[in-house]
Amino acid sequence: MQNQLTNERRSFLKVAAGGGLTAISLAAGAQAFSFLPNQRYPDPNVLILDPSFAKYRIYSSTIEQVATGFRWVEGPAYSSKGGYLLFSDIPNNRIMKFDEATGKTSVFREKSNYANGNTFDRQGRLITCEHSVTRRVTRTEANGKITVLADSFEGKRLNAPNDVVVKSDDSIWFTDPLFGINGEWEGTRAKPEQATTNVYRIGSDGKISAAITDLVNPNGLAFSPDEKKLYVVEWKGTPNRSIWSFDVNADSTLTNKTKVVDAADQGSLDGFRVDRDGNLWCGWGSNGALQPEPTDMNGRKVFQLKGKSEDLDGVMVFNPQGKAIGFIKLPERCANLAFGGPKKNRLYMTSSHSIYALYVEAHGAT
Repeated sequence: MQNQLTNERRSFLKVAAGGGLTAISLAAGAQAFSFLPNQRYPDPNVLILDPSFAKYRIYSSTIEQVATGFRWVEGPAYSSKGGYLLFSDIPNNRIMKFDEATGKTSVFREKSNYANGNTFDRQGRLITCEHSVTRRVTRTEANGKITVLADSFEGKRLNAPNDVVVKSDDSIWFTDPLFGINGEWEGTRAKPEQATTNVYRIGSDGKISAAITDLVNPNGLAFSPDEKKLYVVEWKGTPNRSIWSFDVNADSTLTNKTKVVDAADQGSLDGFRVDRDGNLWCGWGSNGALQPEPTDMNGRKVFQLKGKSEDLDGVMVFNPQGKAIGFIKLPERCANLAFGGPKKNRLYMTSSHSIYALYVEAHGAT
């Protein structure tokens, strides 16, 4: 058995080296998958659902797998100063680092308290949502010191900080659903103390306030390019997963709650980003919804998914009005994404066990 594992590892290292990938140690329980970029231009996995999306597709750009060997990747954040991507490998309780210049992937932080969402503030400091155990939002200072920005609200512990974004006024906004304390996969099971699952704002003065209190398990969030709207994913939407928009007032209060995207009964919304034109690039995949009746499979009655994962996995792009205009088909479910590269036109997609990248004619809004 040991010889078989050794041979499999050697085979993977050989494949990874040939494809320019970094092979992450399998000792952490990682799972690596081979990927062959499409040979033809344009890449047939970049689908134009509306003619308006054509201008964002680069004819001679294909989807690349830049790293593999993880359990469940999330929280991508690109450092313009450093030229690298950080992302969370949640079940393995670590933050990873992909360096663009070398193409190497390494462990940035072990024992990350099941970190989920990450972003960089205007000073280039890392802001992290520690998803479980500590259940807090932290900032990593230039000297490596970790500062706690929020771990409680009104005297009670936060639920499980999930995703985070920084506004141009240096305020920090984050979602606080239950995922990190609901079980043992993405953290440690614990009883929630907050009565609701909120979206919080940390002012530049350090004061924390609940900006939204009526969404069930809010997830990804992002501002429009002019910051006049805040978009938030409601994971447990009614009846489906949804993206809501809110008008951002001068005093940072939110009004005019409007549904922009309804994921239908088989689509899954998670993390997303907004480009400079106001389009929403959304991680997409099956939400696990089952058919109402079982089907026969080799003599067993099995409840199957409403939609096939292989048809749903990828990135769905919506225009500001909520119309689906493009789809990037991936071999794994995409949980989140971030624009990176020197020109902010390289789309990094955290997808289950791997990181994929695609150059596009769109640029990240912030």
